[in-house]
Amino acid sequence: MNVAAWRRAYRGIVPDEFLDQLDAARRETGWQRWLALPEPDAVLVATNGDADRVAAYAAIAAVREEKDAHPTLPTGELAAIYADPAVWRTGAGHTVHEAAVAALAGFGFRHAVLWVFEDNEVARAFYERHGWTSDEVREEFAVGGERPVELRYSRALPAPGTADASV
Repeated sequence: MNVAAWRRAYRGIVPDEFLDQLDAARRETGWQRWLALPEPDAVLVATNGDADRVAAYAAIAAVREEKDAHPTLPTGELAAIYADPAVWRTGAGHTVHEAAVAALAGFGFRHAVLWVFEDNEVARAFYERHGWTSDEVREEFAVGGERPVELRYSRALPAPGTADASV
């Protein structure tokens, strides 16, 4: 699912050669490492109706780089969110997004960041619909011999037990 999502979402942003050589079996070691990390690192999964296939997932963590931390609030990161292209626009992405935001808040974070390719208009629109705002911080991301630009988004997180994202 992850490889299919990368190929669909990043075609035209990341070099085709890189996308075409992605191999799910070779990515398994990275997944095993990620899944073994202690909290607050977590992967949240939405399955199809029979729970036999991952439809979407989100990965969360404490902010990975100090430069991304809010100056006064505990900061988490939505490190990844992907949906199987076969279930795009069915609510699977929304489901894992909402679970990720709730989990970040549940771990005590009051602010969150994420990074998205600047040219990924579909993802940027998704995040904006879900309360994220670009703070116009840009960085190049080395992938496949190219350096597409990523844009940082951030948002306040709800206090535990509330649906209000005000801080």
